[in-house]
Amino acid sequence: MDSEGVRLFFQLILSGLIVGCIYASVALGFVLIYKATDIINFAQGELMLVGAYICYALITEFKIPFVPAFFLTLVFSAVLGILIEMLVLRPMVGEPIFSVIMITIGLATLFRSIIGLIWGHDVYPFKPFPETPLDFFNLTIMPVELTTCVVVVGLVVFFFLFFHYSRLGIAMRATAFNQKYALLMGVSVRKIFSLAWVFASVVASIGGIFLAGMVHISPEMSYIGLKVFPAVILGGIDSIAGAMVGSLIIGVVENLAGGYLSQIFGSGVKELSAFAILIIILMIKPYGLFGKEEVIRV
Repeated sequence: MDSEGVRLFFQLILSGLIVGCIYASVALGFVLIYKATDIINFAQGELMLVGAYICYALITEFKIPFVPAFFLTLVFSAVLGILIEMLVLRPMVGEPIFSVIMITIGLATLFRSIIGLIWGHDVYPFKPFPETPLDFFNLTIMPVELTTCVVVVGLVVFFFLFFHYSRLGIAMRATAFNQKYALLMGVSVRKIFSLAWVFASVVASIGGIFLAGMVHISPEMSYIGLKVFPAVILGGIDSIAGAMVGSLIIGVVENLAGGYLSQIFGSGVKELSAFAILIIILMIKPYGLFGKEEVIRV
């Protein structure tokens, strides 16, 4: 392999790691909801979409600089997460898990429709970051990509420490394990549910803003929520570290498949590669790379 081929290989890996960081920001939302409520939230991609459009509107329509608009968006996302839990999901406490999951699918459709009604389905440029590429060991990386990696790694470390060493994080884990026992121990399950949705909504907004800064902003961004699902299962749906590792693996595999195999098998091989890796690893580790095994005795 010549020097240009080596550079292409490492550039594809670097780009895959960057995509993996975006996946991780969405995967974190899945894990946060699941660890606290034992529910899979299929509206995570739409929460990401809402955050991106709110930040875009604050910058373009209200002329607010990016940094204040970013933090205002996070406040809006936190309030949205509380409202979702209080008005939609709290009445579903005690209902079958399948019914609650269907509610999240309905929320996804609702948010996507509202975005379409307000902003339409056009593609808008969103460039709040400098566009001068940086040289990274003879590889190219954009400032938004570098910022994304730093922020996402910071979020993963924060939530890992939060769930393992803080009283509130342990209370969230206890609530997901058994709500009745958590209540008996004095844990406010309602507050835990609200906090989980606040975290998930805020993390999704961060991912949406950075994703829009990398490419563009459009309603199609929400479908990344489905693309991330293999990464969540791969890492273990109850593992913060697994969400990060699974997302990075999927990001790199997709990028390598798109760079080397798409010319032979077509562009669809990029999406199929993620599920191929998922199937292979789950055959070896059914609970994912870092998932907690559950032993059921009969």
